Amino acid sequence: MTDWLGIAIVAAVLYGLHQVFTRLAAGHIGEGLGAFVVESSAAAFVLAYLAYQRVTNHATQPATSAGVGWSVLTGLCVGAGTIAFFVLFQRGGPLSAVPMILAGGAALMAVAGFTLFHEPITLRTLLGIAFALVGLYLLRS
Repeated sequence: MTDWLGIAIVAAVLYGLHQVFTRLAAGHIGEGLGAFVVESSAAAFVLAYLAYQRVTNHATQPATSAGVGWSVLTGLCVGAGTIAFFVLFQRGGPLSAVPMILAGGAALMAVAGFTLFHEPITLRTLLGIAFALVGLYLLRS
């Protein structure tokens, strides 16, 4: 298994559960407050992680102004995206629509990987993207 694949599987499960729990919460909380609770909980978890690293002498968290800036933009996207998903679910959008929505993001990421980061475009990569999109097409409701 590739070094990063196990972590990718964990991330996929956690982000999948994130959408399931957002769907469950959406009918019981406003989108702004719900997003605030989600993001505050996430921030508290990350703070606990940093404290754990510090206590166990594994605190190696370098930072540059560029890293902080890009991280702020990431946080803005996550916050706005969380609000958008709350609104989607509050308006009756199905949980099964999420993979198709995220496929648009996946396509954006693939194009950015190829163009901005010069990641290799291989037949295997293109087939993986194509199969993912076909699978998402078949999941549509």
